[in-house]
Amino acid sequence: MDPKFYSFLGLAMRAGKVVSGEEQVLGAIRNRKACLVIVATDASENTMKKVTEKARYYRIPCIAVGDRYKLGQAIGKGERVLLAVTDRGFAKGLMRYEGVTYLGVD
Repeated sequence: MDPKFYSFLGLAMRAGKVVSGEEQVLGAIRNRKACLVIVATDASENTMKKVTEKARYYRIPCIAVGDRYKLGQAIGKGERVLLAVTDRGFAKGLMRYEGVTYLGVD
C-alpha cells in the first residue's frame, strides 16, 4: 500500500472527518454520514461481514486496507479495525490509491 494513503488518512483525521470503532462507524453508516468505510484486512470474518453488508445496504463504498496497526498509527491512535470517512472529498481521494481492495459499492 502506498504510504501516501496513510498520510492522507491522517490528514482526514486531523480535519475531524474520520470516526473509528465499531459502534461509531455503524452509527455513521446508519445516519448516512459515512462516505467511505475502511476495514482492516485482519478484521474478524464476523466484523468484515457485518460492516460490508451494512455498507452495501446503505450504498456506501467499503474498502479493505492494511492491518489494524497501520490504520491506528495513521490516525494517531492505537490499533483500529474500522474507520469511516465522513467527507466526500477525502473519501474520493482515499479510493484512488493503488492497493485498495473494494468490498462493495463503488
